[in-house]
Amino acid sequence: MAIIVRLDRMMADRKMSLNELAEKVGLTNVNMSNLKTGKMKGIRFETLNSICKVLECQPGDILEYTEDE
Repeated sequence: MAIIVRLDRMMADRKMSLNELAEKVGLTNVNMSNLKTGKMKGIRFETLNSICKVLECQPGDILEYTEDE
């Protein structure tokens, strides 16, 4: 199972920087960067909710499932 984080795509569509999103969501820049690059192992629903609210999107716009080869 592989979950791909497409946060960078949504940020580009909304013309929002990593720093701006991190500040509005209430995460550190480092944690937001780790989430954006897929280095995190998990995400709290509360954090996902905040990101979706700020970016005005659905969780499926940010997360994508692909099967392992």
